[in-house]
Amino acid sequence: MKQDVIEPGATYHIFNRGNNKENIFIEPKNYDHFLNLVLKHILPIANVYAYCLLKNHFHLLIGIKEKPYLAFSNFFNAYSKAINKMYGRTGSLFQEHLKRKRVENESYLIKLIAYIHLNPVKHQFTSDYKKYKYSSFQSYVSRKKTNLDRDFIFLYINLEDFEYWHDEKIIESEELSNFLTGSE
Repeated sequence: MKQDVIEPGATYHIFNRGNNKENIFIEPKNYDHFLNLVLKHILPIANVYAYCLLKNHFHLLIGIKEKPYLAFSNFFNAYSKAINKMYGRTGSLFQEHLKRKRVENESYLIKLIAYIHLNPVKHQFTSDYKKYKYSSFQSYVSRKKTNLDRDFIFLYINLEDFEYWHDEKIIESEELSNFLTGSE
């Protein structure tokens, strides 16, 4: 898949999986550490709109505020080093380089958020995406303070429609399927 150049002012679907499809999250503290590193390395250069962390892969939907320079490299290196040290492993944790795809329109943006939140159901980690702990869905339907940029997304869709778009039949459109081919 051709990799898009990460540029300020653009929105991207960022994703990757474990090398040889290995798990990149072994226990709950790994998910928490990954999200803490997102706060440290990614939040200063990007708005985070959605995320989902699964055992062997992750999805982030972000809007770039400024040139990332080494933010992504530092983020993934810090996470990889921590996992390697914690579990006595060596070598690359992630498959290939960071995968990313530019989001070009609001219709795709809304479908992509639903796709990200429904990923735990797709991969049979849960039957209820609303209760999956390592996704941003609960932050959208909560009134609690969050580091997610919900306001940006709610410019395009209200909360009731947001929940409606999470119906699995809606996101299985040919447009979305074609765009995501080869993404996992």
